[in-house]
Amino acid sequence: MAKSTESTAKRVVFISSFLPRKCGIATFTSDLAKSTAAAAKGGFEPLVVALQSGDHKYDDPVKFEIRQNVKSDYICAADYINFSHVDVVSVQHEFGLFGGEAGSYLSLLLNRLKAPIITTLHTVIDEPSPAYRKSLVDVCNASYRVITMNERGVDMLRDIYGVSARKVKLIAHGIPDLPFVDSNYYKHKFGLEDRKTILTFGLLNQNKGIEVMLKAMPAIVKADPSVIYIILGMTHPNILKHEGESYRFGLKQMVKNLGLQEHVIFHNRFVDDQELHNFLCAADIYVTPYLNAKQLTSGTLSFAVGVGKAVVSTPYWAATELLADGRGRLVDFGDSEQTARAIVEILKNDSLFYSLRRQAYEYGRSRTWPRIGQVYWKLFGAKRLPPGMAAKGRLSAAETISHIELPEPSLDHLQKLTDDTGMYQHAKFTIPNREFGYCTDDNARAVIAMANYYAQYPEPQALKLLDTYLSFTIHSQNEDGTVRNFMDFNRDWWENEPKNDAFGRVLWAFGTIMAKPPSPAYLSIAKDCFDKSVKHVQRQLPRGMAYSILGMSDYLKQFPGASDIKRQLELAADGLVAQYQENMYPDWQWFEDMLTYDNAVLPHAMFVASLTCHNKRYRQVAEETCEFLLKNTFKGEHFSFIGCNGWYERGQERASFDQQPLEAASTVMMLRAAHDATADDRFLRLQRKAFDWFLGANDVRVPLYDFRTKGCNDGL
Repeated sequence: MAKSTESTAKRVVFISSFLPRKCGIATFTSDLAKSTAAAAKGGFEPLVVALQSGDHKYDDPVKFEIRQNVKSDYICAADYINFSHVDVVSVQHEFGLFGGEAGSYLSLLLNRLKAPIITTLHTVIDEPSPAYRKSLVDVCNASYRVITMNERGVDMLRDIYGVSARKVKLIAHGIPDLPFVDSNYYKHKFGLEDRKTILTFGLLNQNKGIEVMLKAMPAIVKADPSVIYIILGMTHPNILKHEGESYRFGLKQMVKNLGLQEHVIFHNRFVDDQELHNFLCAADIYVTPYLNAKQLTSGTLSFAVGVGKAVVSTPYWAATELLADGRGRLVDFGDSEQTARAIVEILKNDSLFYSLRRQAYEYGRSRTWPRIGQVYWKLFGAKRLPPGMAAKGRLSAAETISHIELPEPSLDHLQKLTDDTGMYQHAKFTIPNREFGYCTDDNARAVIAMANYYAQYPEPQALKLLDTYLSFTIHSQNEDGTVRNFMDFNRDWWENEPKNDAFGRVLWAFGTIMAKPPSPAYLSIAKDCFDKSVKHVQRQLPRGMAYSILGMSDYLKQFPGASDIKRQLELAADGLVAQYQENMYPDWQWFEDMLTYDNAVLPHAMFVASLTCHNKRYRQVAEETCEFLLKNTFKGEHFSFIGCNGWYERGQERASFDQQPLEAASTVMMLRAAHDATADDRFLRLQRKAFDWFLGANDVRVPLYDFRTKGCNDGL
């Protein structure tokens, strides 16, 4: 994938909460991504790294999820972004959104990024604690540009946080681009014909000041009995989590006590953009009786101004700027009487009502999302942007993929690909493809994976999967110890002929169970199956022989005195040595005249044989073939495995694609065995680089691992 420097081909990652999570930042980011895409006219590809809080099910453009309070997720997110060919990173910053003290985990992520960072601040605190000040300063230092939505925010960043004015840019909160309409046209949608409608919208919490407005309602209703007050929005998720609906129930009790049941409606839900637009257009007056003066932005107030509503609000920071110069009415905090007088005045004075509406609407024209999208696109689309912190040398190149933090093991994808018979052979993305049924090859590999997983993470689900795969693998054995490979979805075996790879992997699977049995019963079962098949080892081709060596080595870990197994292992290793001697040349240190698939298992088996048998010749062959393979697959910074579209025949051009995940996994295991045999730490460093192929350290810089589904694509 070639990287373009043109402004019409920008890949932008948004780090933010995102829909369907129900919060204002999520809605803002969705609107920003849409409006920027429209401004870019097709030259913009949004990707979202979503802050997860709960169990939301995301779809595109969300590509990666960060659990708010899991530190390692932030580092993994940086790894993912660095290898996703990103041009710009857009951060939506709000205190409380990110984990760590005062949101400090965000800086762990930002300081590892290579791409330029543009951060939009949704809150700036005027009297921050030392921790909050440091957290925001760190974010600003990591950012190429810092955006605030309020003039006061510009001054606060300079005076309180020491952020250079040259770094700060003022961009208003976007608002819907809606026509200036008569509210009566929309009232029928809600059964509000002939009702003067007052609206408050937003996630409900104690700072919204709804009690103040309810106390004002009797005087308003007395002046105009047609008035109805709509409180639109679900209770804030954080309030629900800690207090339930007690606040809303208290408000409803107040409505009853004041006799306002016919004049107040609660809509307890999170509405989409279209429904919100309809409610706004149906409203005559919009009210924000908020109690906290130190609120720098308000998406809901911006929306109301943008559609030309007559607004009554307390003088919090965002309101004093938006409603200045006669664009609305400001009333004192907590003053119900003043609130009632302001609303009644607007209801009784048509000239004032339409003047407020017109001035608000005209002011909002410069803040519509299409206009704001153009401003952001100009920032994102600039041809020359300074690099992020990692590219500036704050972190070494190696640190951009952490040598400590890795994606946590997950069984999610395996569970999707498994039924009560075994693992499906193929899938279409995350959906099992039943047409091709099952194969022993895959289920034997799954036994190996689950046995190792369960040894580290003894979870019931892992044991259940292991039992399923082991049952399938045992069933694949014929009475004479050979194995069958393919089974259709109806559980009928396709073929009875032994398959070399399947046989070797089955023996390896049984050996793994013997070395790491979940209980003694597993050891007994696996040994019986192993003993039935081991006599066929010498009939295998090189890879089948290599898999068998790995299985026999595991057998000997459990029963070191099993001399017959050791003899079989030595015969197999001698066979690979003979194969190597037959095919090697000064320029070709390999077992065959072609590098094909799962190449690394051959040196891997020789390293293991050298350790098991204490044989220097085995180790020599292992080292020579390992170095030859590394020479042909490692490019100095990342691995480029032999492609299956042509392989690599001696004296011919090597195929670069399609590269298979099997090669990366096999190389990881080979390099670990190489370190075990030689104690050379170089192999551990290379082992991590081989694993990073899955995360994007490859020829096209694209991760094959899907951080969202926990699955893996099947080729590069």
